Amino acid sequence: MLYSMTAYGGAQGTLSGWSWDWELRTVNGRGLDVKLRLPEGFAALEPALRKVASARVSRGNLSAILRLSRAQDNADAVDSAALAAHFSRVRAVQTAAEASGTPLAPMRVSEALALPGVLTGGMDGAAAVRDATGDAIAESFAEALDALVAMRAREGAGLAQVLSMAIDRIEAACASAEALAPERAAYQQRILQDALARTTGAAGAVDTDRIAQEIALIAVRGDVTEELERLRIHIAAARELLSAEGPVGRKLDFLTQEFNREANTLCSKAQYGPLTQIGLDLKAAIDQIREQVQNVE
Repeated sequence: MLYSMTAYGGAQGTLSGWSWDWELRTVNGRGLDVKLRLPEGFAALEPALRKVASARVSRGNLSAILRLSRAQDNADAVDSAALAAHFSRVRAVQTAAEASGTPLAPMRVSEALALPGVLTGGMDGAAAVRDATGDAIAESFAEALDALVAMRAREGAGLAQVLSMAIDRIEAACASAEALAPERAAYQQRILQDALARTTGAAGAVDTDRIAQEIALIAVRGDVTEELERLRIHIAAARELLSAEGPVGRKLDFLTQEFNREANTLCSKAQYGPLTQIGLDLKAAIDQIREQVQNVE
């Protein structure tokens, strides 16, 4: 089964007067890069969350955001003493600023409430909040990961279908190239005979044995049998990877390079319009695979 590296997952929860929301996203990445954005005071949860994430996701850039808020019946209480102490320090700063000729703008209510220790129900009690909700938040993280992995699997199934169709196109192109061999040989023989006729002035004066030798040399130099055989080997390997367990994106990416190498060689040897067109069709299918495997885990 293939897994896409592009997906989204989320989960919510409430406990002890608090509610939270997890938002998880993954995008393409060479390896696994987990970035956690947690509220202040929740850094202690990070090692366990990273361990859970790395057990479920093998590759991609994973971004996880935790949003924590109080329930309406868990309103903040203002610590008057803490607020007065802050105001005293603020007045001292304002006085010094005015004395230097750089008066400061008045403090807004929202700024005052954001000062440390002013709201006793705020995140200054983060350790207590974390202790009360930490396990439940971690369980919600696992639920969000489940949703993310399920979406990666759905997207991966779509990628597998697209890749399988492209591989079928490559196989059909190989069959067409093989079927074209007699026609291509006859074309090359005719081209050589015509060229010799123009050179000697009379086709009848040409040594037929010499023509046969030249045709044999052209056939050896332009033989694409090995390229077609290697392409078929790559086709079989690609199909095995599509049904394999575990991350296969990097292997498919490497295999795409091998596909492209054989297609380029085939095009350079073609010297025959229909075979060149087959080579271009091959490259188009290979480019489609290259684009899609960038999303495969």
